Amino acid sequence: MIKILAACGAGVNSSHQIKDALETEMKKRGYDVHCDAVMIKDINQDMLSHYDIFAEIAKTNFGFPVTIPVVNAGPILYRVPAMAEPVYDAVEKEIKKLGKK
Repeated sequence: MIKILAACGAGVNSSHQIKDALETEMKKRGYDVHCDAVMIKDINQDMLSHYDIFAEIAKTNFGFPVTIPVVNAGPILYRVPAMAEPVYDAVEKEIKKLGKK
């Protein structure tokens, strides 16, 4: 299973849209993906260490190094397939690098 973390300001709207979109699309592509949605302020280095990919909405300076792959997932929120497709491709590319299904 591939674990992805998505975060937004409140952890209830944008991050959940990204979560649902990534889980749906990656399942279509044959991957076992679980995505969690949280408040950006709750992310710390230990939390990130439990995930394979961080799907950010906006570039965030956490004050510590992010050591997992980061994919800008913000374009998913526009609900325009032409904008979302490159995000899905970027996530799939990172999954392939992990060697997981």
